[in-house]
Amino acid sequence: MITSDAITWNAPNDPHPARTASQRSYSAVANGDLEEWLTVYAPHAVLEDPVGPSMFDPEGRGHHGHAGIRAFWEQAIAPIATFEFTITDSFANPGSNTCANVGSIRTAFPDGSHTTTELIMVYVVDDDGAVASMKAYWEPERTMATFTKA
Repeated sequence: MITSDAITWNAPNDPHPARTASQRSYSAVANGDLEEWLTVYAPHAVLEDPVGPSMFDPEGRGHHGHAGIRAFWEQAIAPIATFEFTITDSFANPGSNTCANVGSIRTAFPDGSHTTTELIMVYVVDDDGAVASMKAYWEPERTMATFTKA
């Protein structure tokens, strides 16, 4: 389900509905395709990126439903020029509806400056394979410490 050259998958890749959904999500983000990204998420989904209070979610309650997820895109994803995903591990037990991916995301801004975020992303899918919950565990301060000017 990876449809972008901006994704390096160095992790187990056994078929699993949550893993497939995560790959679809990364591909849509890397391709800058909001509408495709929304098809990955169930209408009732909750996205927490990062988990807890942050500049994207001051109250730390997550982004709820397609309207909330769309607003997150506009705030956190749309301003980025390019994304490069490197997934180094992925854990998804057969018969479960969850996977946890370990990796990094390099984000480049329009001026060429960039950051790298080391993180763990946990995806839970519903019976239809749509993401019901996505939680990204990362620390904004650690990401900002990697900021490199163009």
